[in-house]
Amino acid sequence: MTDQRTLRVAMIGHAFMGNAHSQAWRTAPYFFSLPLRPELALLVGRDAGRAAEAATRLGWTESSTDWREAIARDDIDLVDICTPGDTHAEIAIAALEAGKHVLCEKPLANTVAEAAEMTAAAEKARANGVLTMVGFTYRRVPAIGLARQLVAEGKIGDIRHVRAQYLQDWISDPEAPLSWRLDKEKAGSGALGDIGAHIVDLTQFITGDRIVELTGRLETFVKERPYPAGDTSGSLGGGGTSVERGPVTVDDAASFLATFSSGAMGVFEATRFANGRKNAIRIEINGSLGSIAFDFEDMNVLEFFDATQPAAVGGFRRIIVTEAEHPYVAAWWPPGHGLGYEHGFTHQVVDLVTAIAEGTDPSPTFADGLQVQRVLDAVETSSETRTWQEIPQ
Repeated sequence: MTDQRTLRVAMIGHAFMGNAHSQAWRTAPYFFSLPLRPELALLVGRDAGRAAEAATRLGWTESSTDWREAIARDDIDLVDICTPGDTHAEIAIAALEAGKHVLCEKPLANTVAEAAEMTAAAEKARANGVLTMVGFTYRRVPAIGLARQLVAEGKIGDIRHVRAQYLQDWISDPEAPLSWRLDKEKAGSGALGDIGAHIVDLTQFITGDRIVELTGRLETFVKERPYPAGDTSGSLGGGGTSVERGPVTVDDAASFLATFSSGAMGVFEATRFANGRKNAIRIEINGSLGSIAFDFEDMNVLEFFDATQPAAVGGFRRIIVTEAEHPYVAAWWPPGHGLGYEHGFTHQVVDLVTAIAEGTDPSPTFADGLQVQRVLDAVETSSETRTWQEIPQ
């Protein structure tokens, strides 16, 4: 580092996730007491003009179109990867070999082989004090943190059922245009990897348990879609022809049954075809002593049922997770003043910067990301073969 009190960041990519990450890097030091101060040093994009505009708008000092040059710079301490999944492995491994800390968006990679290679590189770099984190930001919603605490404290007893859904509707219209998220070469998978990865990580995070076997199904409801306006050249797969529609090569929806190492049963569903659901992450966990339930569309609330109480005073308790005692909340607003989507990214920066300063492993690590990738891969294999799949541990 050029300054022991400064963490100079280079961010690769500047679309949706780049906007969210930029806001987090800017905001974190103003609300939290950080051991290192992030500096938004360099933004990298494919187009020079768009990258320069984004850098100015999002608060980055410089812009570039060459991520390799960015990684080679001595004055960059951390590389934040916000690009499509097909580029994660190459960028992350190069950054680690150059001695840079790495924050990589989820899912970790497009294949188990790439994720394993990234994890091996991370473990090698760890010996030199270089740290990695995967961007499963929903872990850092205060209500999710409280859910994990309640489970760890035994408040719901032995876990029996895990029920998780991630429901969106943004491509339910069959005329919604193609994008890189619908291209398997770039995205790796569709709803399964894009949003299903989150509920796999969240349920394992909350329970402290791992999925060990599963059986699943993938479905693509709309097989082809129009190219975006002005893109009939085939940049998303048309091969330079005047074809106006192209194939969807990923899943639109995924569902699977799972068994956890404790013996708990799991039911998972991820879809981008649930009309009326914009970003519904629904998790319910039933135990021998009670239950917890969460829905991201009401993200400041956790529902808790205590089965040890008399039936006359039973029922789910609605906990408003905005008290200073709740995870992360003390740095923000008075009780009752809810947090939003962007705050999870800020909390991610806080945890990552703190871990780097302390020399401890951030969570989730690349190894955690690899384990989630193995679950996703097993769902794909199960869908193809119609068989139960064991998850390598």
